[in-house]
Order: sequence, then structure tokens, then C-alpha cells
Amino acid sequence: MISLFPTRPREVALLGAHCDDIAIGMGATLLSLLRAVPDLRVRALVLSGGGTPREAEERAALAAFCAGSDLEVTILDVPDGRSPAHWDRIKDALKDFRASCEPDVVFAPQRGDAHQDHRLLAELVPTEFRDHLTLGYEILKWETDTPRPTVYHPLDKSLLTAKSALLHEHYVSQVGRDWFDEAAFLGLARVRGVQCHAAYAETFTLEKAIINWE
Repeated sequence: MISLFPTRPREVALLGAHCDDIAIGMGATLLSLLRAVPDLRVRALVLSGGGTPREAEERAALAAFCAGSDLEVTILDVPDGRSPAHWDRIKDALKDFRASCEPDVVFAPQRGDAHQDHRLLAELVPTEFRDHLTLGYEILKWETDTPRPTVYHPLDKSLLTAKSALLHEHYVSQVGRDWFDEAAFLGLARVRGVQCHAAYAETFTLEKAIINWE
């Protein structure tokens, strides 16, 4: 297995179409990252949920997943499931968000996501973050769109169980959904772990990277 050893990031950008996308897609990675870089700057943009009870869920959840970080969260009120109809607004919001931060790594939905809101965001992110390492996380859901990942983050089971506990604690509105349980979250992570010779893993698709030998 070939490993990539980048320098530790000082700032990351997190982008999600809905409240809970980021935590579901990469919650254990966030917990691991904050252990390694406790003073990390985290800038997050979520397209929908603003002005609803889901906004409070998202803010509390990201504060827990990114505990100790310099965290700023922006949550818009784009209607759930209607992102393509709000293309102009989302594009402008991304432009403003890009101007407000200078991340070493950008995390966003992966481009092959079948959900229209996720996919639109994934397609627009590289148009604003043109010179950034962008990693696309996968979101477990009803659609059969799990990607063929290119970047693996091996994780201890303790981080996955902590992720599941935080998801259940903070996203109470989602607990009744048939895909929202610890077996599903750990099951996908276990499959990804098998693929990189680890117990568990979260995975990402790599948008673009540059090799520099100096």
C-alpha cells in the first residue's frame, strides 16, 4: 500500500449540501484530524437547513466533531432537493466562501454522488477551489452510488463508534431512518478497511493533485 504523507494542514474547508452530510461522510476523519491538529482552523459551508431545527443540530454536531478547533460554520436555507434550481445562489455562496478562507484541504461530496444536491455541489467546488487539494467523501444512503475510492484513511474502531455516538446524539431528527444506525456506519467503514489492509477506514475520491519533488 502506497502512503501519502502531506504536511499537517493548518486549515480545512468542509462543504455539505445538507446538515449531517459532512459528519456522515467523514466524521471519524474529523475526529482523527483534530487529535493530530487540535488548533486546526475549520471553515464549513452547508447549503440547506438554515432557519430550521436542523441548523441547531448541525452547529452542535460540528462543534463536537471539531472540538477545540477554530470553527466557523455558515448554513444556508436552500430548499432540500432543489439545489439545481438555485444554481446562481449556490455559485455566489461558494465564491464568497472561497474568498473567506485559504484551506490546505477541501472536503466536499464526491462527484459521482447520485443525489442532485450533493452532485451539484461536487461539480461546483472545483470551479472556485481551483488550486486546492479536494477530497470527495462518500455518503451512505438509499442510492446505489458508492464510489470507487482513491484515497483511504485507516481508522481505529474507537473512532467509528465515537462517530456513530455523536451522530445519534446530535442528529435526533434522522435517528428513525432505516439507514441511520451504527451497523450501517461501521459496515461501510469495515469494507473500506478491508480494501486498505486496515480494520476500518473512511475513503475519498481525489479530484486532482500535483506532484512536486522540491
